[in-house]
Amino acid sequence: MLQDFAQKLANDIHQAMENGPTPHSQLQQIISSAVKRLNLVGRDEFDAQSIVLQRSREKIDALEQQLTQMQQQLEQLQNSSNNS
Repeated sequence: MLQDFAQKLANDIHQAMENGPTPHSQLQQIISSAVKRLNLVGRDEFDAQSIVLQRSREKIDALEQQLTQMQQQLEQLQNSSNNS
């Protein structure tokens, strides 16, 4: 992935420089465009998704605990009805 990124960036810069000297602003645009193609997320988005993931994990853990308790109760009911 990074190798492809580097290759595309090099190609874009090479193309721009074939037309003569490339101004600083044009190089910034080329680099900015290349970075956008990486499909990266910002720190704020990453932090927000981390919080959502943590909450989801907590809910899953609570549900697993409830399921275990319910299974134990069911087994106790089955055992008590078999002993009667």
